[in-house]
Amino acid sequence: MVEVHPFKAIRPAEALADKVAALPYDVVNSAEAKDLAQDNPYSFFHIDKAEIDLPTDLSPYDPQVYQKAADNLAAFLKEGWLKKEDSNYYYLYELIMNGRSQTGLVACTSIDDYVSGKIKKHEFTRPEKEVDRINHIKACDANTSPIFLSYRSDETVQGLLKEWKAAHTPVYDFDSYHEVTHKVWVIDEAAVIEKLENAFNQVDALYIADGHHRTESAVKVGLEKRKNGEESPESSHFLSIIFPDDELAIWEYNRVLKVAPPADFFEQLAEAYTVEKSGVKKPAAVGQVQMYLGKDWYTLTVKPEKVNNDPVESLDVSLLQNYVFDQIFDIKDVRTDKRIDFIGGIRGTDELEKLVDSGDWQLAFSMYPTAMSDLLSVADAGKIMPPKSTWFEPKLLSGLFMHDLETK
Repeated sequence: MVEVHPFKAIRPAEALADKVAALPYDVVNSAEAKDLAQDNPYSFFHIDKAEIDLPTDLSPYDPQVYQKAADNLAAFLKEGWLKKEDSNYYYLYELIMNGRSQTGLVACTSIDDYVSGKIKKHEFTRPEKEVDRINHIKACDANTSPIFLSYRSDETVQGLLKEWKAAHTPVYDFDSYHEVTHKVWVIDEAAVIEKLENAFNQVDALYIADGHHRTESAVKVGLEKRKNGEESPESSHFLSIIFPDDELAIWEYNRVLKVAPPADFFEQLAEAYTVEKSGVKKPAAVGQVQMYLGKDWYTLTVKPEKVNNDPVESLDVSLLQNYVFDQIFDIKDVRTDKRIDFIGGIRGTDELEKLVDSGDWQLAFSMYPTAMSDLLSVADAGKIMPPKSTWFEPKLLSGLFMHDLETK
């Protein structure tokens, strides 16, 4: 039902993989990327966030940045730091964090599957973020960062992947950010490649776990090339890493508010939640939110009558948005309102306390993680989750795989 496509990956030389690999471009800012790439000429940040090699007063969206990315990519290839395969292969990418393993198939997926709804989304995108990646893809004529996809676990696919891992040695095996182990295998046997293609033809749908902006950008570039008569077999596909749903972990995506609560704040909270000063920093179950205010932690438990069966409206992030941010603070568009910010769960509740105690933020909310089953249900229903509903860990590193569109 869905198409997966082997490809000639651009990837690091084996001895340099740990030096090239970098965090995704959208989880660090320019200053952080520059610091992380300091004294490391191999860092993929020189391609994915090329502004780090240009004057600091230059906008990261200036045309010079995208040209610098293309120049750096060419230099990496010339130096042999990156290399392009001679044949089309699949790859396996395993990440191990805190003893938990997840293994994805690295492949190219079809822009037509996305257009037809076989690759399903659960978030809206912002045009300005799409334009950034569109310009980056066009300048490099490549997908520089993979899309993080998922599928409902399939015995045939899982069996093939496990067999390959057991019988072969990884080409990359290193530890990186947050003590995560990263391993990569090359699937270079034609018979196994064909079996995997056929197995995915039986998979009903793929789901975007992370990378909605990258997906929209890659698809729009491919469709534009098709319209302009510039299409290649590769430009009708985009780089993806596809994981079974039962191996993925969604972490909490916490919230902080800059605006002080009103005088009758607790009375207003009580309309939708029972509130208890508990000292507990993390919620124990769905329907609970922990709130940090004035150096105290409170447990907010939503009242049952406030929850319906809608797959989106019943989410904890939706309930908090509707009953607290909207009704009490008049924060309606969290994408643009500067009074709210979002803190990935990897930073922990200590980060929430630090932000509030600094006085820059007034209160914080520690969330219970959204379930993977909720993400699939929302996407199947053709609906959209509130912004920042999911935070996946571990993060897929960039720089281990690139996909040449082969249109220049």
